[in-house]
Amino acid sequence: MKIGLTLPNRGVLFGVTTPEEMLRPPPPPDATEGIASVWVGDSLLGKPRMESIALLAGIAARTTRVRIGPACMASFPLRDPILLAYQWASLGLLAEGRTVLVVCTGIVPQEGGRVENELYGLQPRDRVGRMIEWVELVKRLWTEERVTFAGKHYRCENITIEPRPAASPPPPISMASNAGRGVGMAGEPADRALVERTLRRAVDHADGWETSLSAPDDLRWRLEYLREYAASTGRDPAAFATHLYHNININEDRQAALDESKRFLDIYYTMDYAPDFVDSWTATGSPEECAAHLRVFQEMGFDEVTLRVAGWDQFGQLDRLITEVLPLLDA
Repeated sequence: MKIGLTLPNRGVLFGVTTPEEMLRPPPPPDATEGIASVWVGDSLLGKPRMESIALLAGIAARTTRVRIGPACMASFPLRDPILLAYQWASLGLLAEGRTVLVVCTGIVPQEGGRVENELYGLQPRDRVGRMIEWVELVKRLWTEERVTFAGKHYRCENITIEPRPAASPPPPISMASNAGRGVGMAGEPADRALVERTLRRAVDHADGWETSLSAPDDLRWRLEYLREYAASTGRDPAAFATHLYHNININEDRQAALDESKRFLDIYYTMDYAPDFVDSWTATGSPEECAAHLRVFQEMGFDEVTLRVAGWDQFGQLDRLITEVLPLLDA
């Protein structure tokens, strides 16, 4: 299981980090063999932060090895798909083919979500259709010339973008979803059909699935269903990427780690998370406890877990992750 690092680009709003620190974290992830990828958050008005593509371009220019991408591009259905295809192709050139585009519907329950919907004239249900259309169109723009597209939400005729991505095959696209959070925890859920539909959508339209769900029993059946469905469509389940979006706070005083993680996540997402939710979504405690927490997902078969430090000592925590936790996972 690979380990990625998620940078807290929303944290520039409340003193967790600075733009320069995100571009030059010590130790540098690119020089750390145990870190396979670097991710940044994304949102426009829903949950404002440093804009993801601009930040990724800076990271691309200062790295040579790690893969880079958004830890779910929540703004994907809001962006113009032709402009985004241009931007991502250029980012791929800067990163020499190391990009992964993770897309999602980006539905935000807070006030910012209402503002986005009003600004762009959307209903939440529109975001799913736009996401699917955008993925199809972006893929075609990366591989074809004179693209004509007629969808419900977007139309274009004879469009060619240049330069196209340097990567061959073109940059992978993963689809993120957390539908029916908590489904499968106790009995047969009423909305299992909804969850299965989102998983099929990922297989039908993307190259991988990402989720921020964290309850092991909930994740196991989803992974099983995803792999079974992929096989039924003729896809190799082992080649379909599975990616978990998670948090970490290393502190021998585990309760202190949980308390700090809750404060961080509450501020970051303008929420009031239940302590048991924070406990599930965050590897906390000593290096041994954090490694044991993450090993559950490793044994489950996830290809990658990307970790965000849920606390204010970003550099100290990163150093402990690299020097104390990762060796335990490798062992």
